[in-house]
Amino acid sequence: MYPAVLLFVIRDSINAGKPLIAAMVHHSGSIQSFKQQKGMHTSISEILKEKSPKPSRRSLPCLAQSQTHPLNLNHFLSVPLSPDPKLEAEGLSQSVSTSCSLLPPHTAEEGNDQYVEESEVTTCETKTDESIPLKKPSTRVKLQARNDSVKGKNSAGSSGLFFRDGKKRVDYILVYKKSSPQVEKRCTFEKNLRAEGLMLEKEPSLTNNDIMFVKVQAPWDTLCKYAEQMNIRMPFRKKSYFTDWKSKTLGSRFHLRCRQIKSWLPRNPMKLDKEALPDLEETDCYTAPFSRARMHHFTINNREAFFSNSTRSRIIHHVLQRTKYEDGKSKMGINRLLGNNTYEAAFPPHEGGYKSRHPIKTHGAQNHRHLLYERWARWGMWYKYQPLDLIRRYFGEKIGLYFAWLGWYTGMLIPAALVGVFVFLYGLFTMDSSQVSKEICEANNTIMCPMCEDTCEPWTLSDSCVYAKVTHLFDNGGTVFFAIFMAIWATVFLEFWKRRRAELTYDWDLIDWEEEEEELRPQFEAKYSRVERVNPISGKPEPFQPFSDKLSRLMVSVSGIFFMISLVLTAVFAVVVFRLIAMEKFASFNWYFVKKNWQFATSGTGVCINFMIIMSLNVVYEKVAYLLTNLEHPRTESEWENSFSLKMFLFQFVNLNSSTFYIAFFLGRFAGRPGKYNKLFNRWRLEECHPSGCLIDLCLQMGVIMFFKQIWNNFMELGYPLLQNWWSRRKMKKRGGGGPNVENKAQLPQWDKDWNLQPMNAHGLVDEYLEMVLQFGFTTIFVAAFPLAPLLALLNNIIEIRLDAYKFVTQWRRPMPARATDIGIWHGILEGIGVLAVITNAFVIAITSDYIPRFVYAFKYGPCVDKGHHHKNECLRGYMNSSLSVFEMRDPKNNNQSLYCRYRDYRAPPWSSVPYEFTLQFWHVLAARLAFIIVFEHLVYGIKSFIAYLIPDMPKGLCDRMRREKYLMQETMYESELTHLQKERKKKGRRYNHEWP
Repeated sequence: MYPAVLLFVIRDSINAGKPLIAAMVHHSGSIQSFKQQKGMHTSISEILKEKSPKPSRRSLPCLAQSQTHPLNLNHFLSVPLSPDPKLEAEGLSQSVSTSCSLLPPHTAEEGNDQYVEESEVTTCETKTDESIPLKKPSTRVKLQARNDSVKGKNSAGSSGLFFRDGKKRVDYILVYKKSSPQVEKRCTFEKNLRAEGLMLEKEPSLTNNDIMFVKVQAPWDTLCKYAEQMNIRMPFRKKSYFTDWKSKTLGSRFHLRCRQIKSWLPRNPMKLDKEALPDLEETDCYTAPFSRARMHHFTINNREAFFSNSTRSRIIHHVLQRTKYEDGKSKMGINRLLGNNTYEAAFPPHEGGYKSRHPIKTHGAQNHRHLLYERWARWGMWYKYQPLDLIRRYFGEKIGLYFAWLGWYTGMLIPAALVGVFVFLYGLFTMDSSQVSKEICEANNTIMCPMCEDTCEPWTLSDSCVYAKVTHLFDNGGTVFFAIFMAIWATVFLEFWKRRRAELTYDWDLIDWEEEEEELRPQFEAKYSRVERVNPISGKPEPFQPFSDKLSRLMVSVSGIFFMISLVLTAVFAVVVFRLIAMEKFASFNWYFVKKNWQFATSGTGVCINFMIIMSLNVVYEKVAYLLTNLEHPRTESEWENSFSLKMFLFQFVNLNSSTFYIAFFLGRFAGRPGKYNKLFNRWRLEECHPSGCLIDLCLQMGVIMFFKQIWNNFMELGYPLLQNWWSRRKMKKRGGGGPNVENKAQLPQWDKDWNLQPMNAHGLVDEYLEMVLQFGFTTIFVAAFPLAPLLALLNNIIEIRLDAYKFVTQWRRPMPARATDIGIWHGILEGIGVLAVITNAFVIAITSDYIPRFVYAFKYGPCVDKGHHHKNECLRGYMNSSLSVFEMRDPKNNNQSLYCRYRDYRAPPWSSVPYEFTLQFWHVLAARLAFIIVFEHLVYGIKSFIAYLIPDMPKGLCDRMRREKYLMQETMYESELTHLQKERKKKGRRYNHEWP
């Protein structure tokens, strides 16, 4: 047997052009594996028949043991999945040669545009065939299809994922222009990067002769060094659980019966196909902060795969942020170099293309990006759950939490949308039978006072029949119920999100990740490096911002915020003035249709102009918020993001809702009465509400802004990047490029492809969260006036998830994978919106709508007061006549004879002893409105607090698992330390049989 092995080794070394001694060293560790491969076809089939235990999808995956990890595909694909006579004829050494190499990687060729440093010989343990954790037979074809992509890694120019030696994987890309004058800074920066242990290699762009790419890779020693400094948690042992904990607590028979019943039910079509996502099936491990002194505790089967791609990117980004490019404490960081155009961009590369010539069902996914596109970003997957574990692994925990929250919010909108549609349909079906609408439509003899000065004429109440019926769609008996329901819904949504977040943070190993582990911002370190203070947590000196400096900067920032809010209020005031001018113009318009519907014309044009002002001011607010946040000099990136997010929310919330608040609570409240109207600047008469109320104006304002804003946001998120990428490709073709591969985009290296994509927004996920939080405010704050708001939000979010997914996977460069334990300051903002929603809905129902006046009339002044029955329509008979007051005016067309007109108010008639004074009914309605606000707020707040008390923030099962994990981690660390000490003593020739260890 051994001579045969030697012959294969000699022949393989000759074909590969390697030294014989190196080939023998390479194969010496695989003799046992070679023996088994001699009859591998039977052994592999037996292995495939074995059912591996299905691991629980929890905590940090043991990526170093995952056969679907890109760097472990070599080991996995080295075993043939079916008999191949050609392979046997050529010799079995090919399958052996694809296993882990024990030789040091070849040093790349030296050149002017190349910098490479080898810090150590990278080795990894070999595996026999039995040690390869194969999956089910159904994944054979998928994994076999990946072989082509893995074999192509030796051609770095074609894939663009490796250095020129085809072994070192590219972890980060730096881009600069050859024509840039910042040569000295760049050379110093790259020299310091190599001093920190990073490997660099330069490549020219194939699409632009002026662009150079710097490929960055972190070797093993550098990764270990910074992983320890950054307290990165790494796997050290496979997890063990109670195998039958449900049967012990619920009873084995009952649990078995439940499983049988569940198996009879049809499969949920929204669930992900586990066979289509083999990468989600990984071995889970306990994790602990990495330490080089205790490296033997960690599960390191393959050094190249021990640190995931996202972890490697985080480490390199950490080094880039703290490397100097000039002398001086403030001259550091890639952000400053990007700001002064030393570098054009810095990003981690994508793992390859997102499309394939072959279908994923038959040939499998080429890489994680391709898998994300097929199972998440495609429009055909709109009804499927999101692969959150895969999103988190590729883009990082921070982006994963955003999509988890967005999916949770979208799912919770389903019951709210259904109830809102039910309330709207209730108003639609009862529109014709409404007593108020009937009285308005039949009031042909009721003359109403002119709605404006000079140009307006008296009109009949029946002219507003359509207006009254549309108002009933949104102002009916279901309004109060829906307002209470949405207040409770907001509380349930936030409380159950806390539970969902707790599960995700535990599954993604974020429980112990605290702010103290977060690095200081380089700008903060550079600004306050002269003043240091001992950190009470770590005990190490760090830069410190004095309280006086922080207070002065905060005061300037607050002043800027108030100035911008005052600018918003000024814009709203300008819109109000426009509405007053447009009201008179439309009332005297020559077109009969416009003249008859001048109220709709005034409201519609006012809303459109207000929308354009809102979108214009948003651009200004973003720049001002960025400047004010940088002026404050936040300590960490999370503090910077929270401060910037709060400013952006305050600016845009006031900008978006100020006009809505005006219509809801101020429109028509200060107009005065006929003969004594209040005028703006003694010229324009203030606007009045329609006899059926101002709720329809509020509904129109919300509907138009919400609809057009969602369309605009979706265009800016997808349409704008598509146009930018198209324009970049057009300029590239027009310029002629710099190489033969320009015409064929598929042949470009990955760094060239990524460079032509758009970078992620400089503010990260702030814009994404801001859009959804503002939508949440629209959905809850004024939902009593617009019950269809949850439905519009639901439809938009279904599109939003796929738009964001498509944007992240196909149109944007891969962002730096960042970590986060929650959604940041946005959770507190959501809770604040939930509290504000109760107050605003109480005021909308009590003041804006006519629900309280109708209620008071039915039980105090209506025909049902002295009767035993209280039929709704019967009790509201005569309501419109009761809600309209009388005014005596002069008719210029009839010799100034007296003419009595009606207007909307509770005032005494002109023949009364106290003409035009408020009647007793006015004070009854006012008291009822105030009483309703107090009762509604206390009732809803009580229900919200009770629900929040009943729902714990963390599931009980999760608490038990966390306690058990803590216990097992202590036991594991003790056993590992004991085993390590025993091995050390055996090496020294000592044996202690009766004492520890």
